[in-house]
Amino acid sequence: MFDRKKDAQNHLAEVEGSKLIGTYIDPKAGRTTFRTYAEQWRVIQPHRPSTESKYKRVLELHVYPRLGGRRMAQIRPSHIQALVTECGQMMAPNTVRGIHRVVSAVFAAALADRLIVVSPCTKRVVVPKAPRAEIEPFTVEQVAKLFDAMPERYRALAVVGAGLGLRFSEAVGLTVDRVDFLRRTVTVDRQLLPGAGPVRFGPPKTASSARKVPAPQVVLDELARHLATYPASAEGLIFTNSRGRSVKANSISDQWLASAARAGLPEGSRYHELRHFYASLLIDQGASVKSVQRNLGHSSAMVTLNLYSHLWPDSDDRTRAAVDNVLGGVVAPALHGHQLQGVEA
Repeated sequence: MFDRKKDAQNHLAEVEGSKLIGTYIDPKAGRTTFRTYAEQWRVIQPHRPSTESKYKRVLELHVYPRLGGRRMAQIRPSHIQALVTECGQMMAPNTVRGIHRVVSAVFAAALADRLIVVSPCTKRVVVPKAPRAEIEPFTVEQVAKLFDAMPERYRALAVVGAGLGLRFSEAVGLTVDRVDFLRRTVTVDRQLLPGAGPVRFGPPKTASSARKVPAPQVVLDELARHLATYPASAEGLIFTNSRGRSVKANSISDQWLASAARAGLPEGSRYHELRHFYASLLIDQGASVKSVQRNLGHSSAMVTLNLYSHLWPDSDDRTRAAVDNVLGGVVAPALHGHQLQGVEA
């Protein structure tokens, strides 16, 4: 027969021992519902406003209706798989992967807070792989047509995208004091934050995004022409709307789409395509991976290669040419002499 008293004593000893070494998890903690904990987690995260808004939307639209009422300790990998599978039937793989990342982050925090013993977001949960499509940058002719199609007020904004590779938020957040016309550089150390109201700046997308970009003369000339026609705002913003206020993505989207259509660009073309064009231009002119990474503000050379490796010249052709150039003058004479010896023999 089982000794219930002894079992209880052993269990109590285990609990006390786990408390002493800091591994104890109160069974009551896991009774918190996913929605309650996720909301507590969300509001204390140091996210940018745009990221915070995205996480809130993901949780409220896709996660809470499926997991919100369940207790944290009761959610199993099968529940996570059901969530992923159901979302995958209606959404693109990248969207589903984004949802899964948010849910995983919530459970990782719950694990650190000792609400749960193990996260249900295990490697066995099958998340759809995002199809990898190679970037096809605009041609020079397409960019030229886009410049012509842009409203005069925003032409220089397109030139900055194509000639400096700035992200949209970096470009519309560019102020006069960040452009050094003498040294021909543009400093990118902040971006314009979205939202109505007063102008607000935030740090760049990543730490590596803070950079000093070499400014070609054609870009500087266009900026000087633009400022002569449209003076900077009180905050020093180079690009403003018709009311002299900061340019927001939603306020310029219609004009951008109309300009892209007039230029004959592929449907769905975004301002970010100009950043890809800038990268392709550097690569075509022989820039190194490190140089492209630095000018774009990528976190690593691997990020740059993952995006643009297909645009660099074929390494096989370079290998053949290199060997021919070095060994061609050595192997050929030796081979010729060997053939002559054969003839004499």
